[in-house]
Amino acid sequence: MRVHPQTRFTLPDELNAVEPPEARGLARDQVKLLVAEGSAVTHTRFDRIGEHLRPGDLLLVNTSATLPAAVDGSWITGSGVAPGDWGGGAGKVLGTVHFSTELDDGNWVVELRSNGSPMFGGAVGDQVELPEGVLTLVAPYQPGLTRLWIAQPPTPDVVGYLRRNGRPISYKYVGQRWPLALYQTVFANQPGSAEMPSAGRPFSFELVSHLAAAGVLIAPILLHCGVSSLETHEPPLPERYAVQEHTARLVNWVKANGGRVIAVGTTAVRAIETAARPDGSVAASAGWTDLVLGPERPAAVVDGLITGMHAPDASHLLLLESVVGGNAVQHAYDAALERGYLWHEFGDTCLMLRS
Repeated sequence: MRVHPQTRFTLPDELNAVEPPEARGLARDQVKLLVAEGSAVTHTRFDRIGEHLRPGDLLLVNTSATLPAAVDGSWITGSGVAPGDWGGGAGKVLGTVHFSTELDDGNWVVELRSNGSPMFGGAVGDQVELPEGVLTLVAPYQPGLTRLWIAQPPTPDVVGYLRRNGRPISYKYVGQRWPLALYQTVFANQPGSAEMPSAGRPFSFELVSHLAAAGVLIAPILLHCGVSSLETHEPPLPERYAVQEHTARLVNWVKANGGRVIAVGTTAVRAIETAARPDGSVAASAGWTDLVLGPERPAAVVDGLITGMHAPDASHLLLLESVVGGNAVQHAYDAALERGYLWHEFGDTCLMLRS
């Protein structure tokens, strides 16, 4: 079921971050930070986030590392799509496969793209010629839809294959290709995300040290992000997650002792809320989450989150509203637009707290 977020706005093209902060002459922790608590908004810089955190607060950080998940292919064969339909022109034409999510049987969820946009053709049994082999479409991932496919990859070791042949996924608003290192956070140690868990990107090693020295706690959590081009009303797809035992214990201890649990990113919110018990405590768990936070399922564990700026109508906005309320999100986004904050993975960021 599609649900519209309460937050409404129009994003001007000039507020799309087309390059990393480093290309704009900034360190990664020098992007703008908007701190929102109820109707109160403060404009500052991310390396000063410690001024808005307390000793005993707990940051949950996603340790998933970004894969070079985009691979260029030569053509698609079979009864469903003619070669000329994938990128235009006759003969061999270029397209791109986005490797999204590894399934339990070794197949992968993939997205086929042409000229920067999703390709909705294809049929069971079609094959895409890729470096080192072919990718075979097995079945649509969602019944009745052909944007995402379950596919047999060219090799069982897809992570190794992507390291040799892939590049980071990027979208039209990014002006050029950037190296994989610019799509990693300082917390990344477990490869598995098709796209960067970007809320953690502004953290530097120096900032993490300063926060720890000030008494701010940090604990790992895991959620491997799939492709994020589902932007208009569609709920997020199932994703792999893990909440470790020591993280669950620390969350419960912080909550019991008056500290705040602050998730670094919507991914961390989804993971920890999946592990929530009915009484609001957390138990260690791992597997797949299809949790969708929103009006019918508000956040029960987190007291706030650090997050980038999300596109109009994105399902991420519903998640933000489930944590701090729709009015607070609208107020923060209005303030961000007024001050010229930049959107998307290379843009500016927010600290949103329950009032």
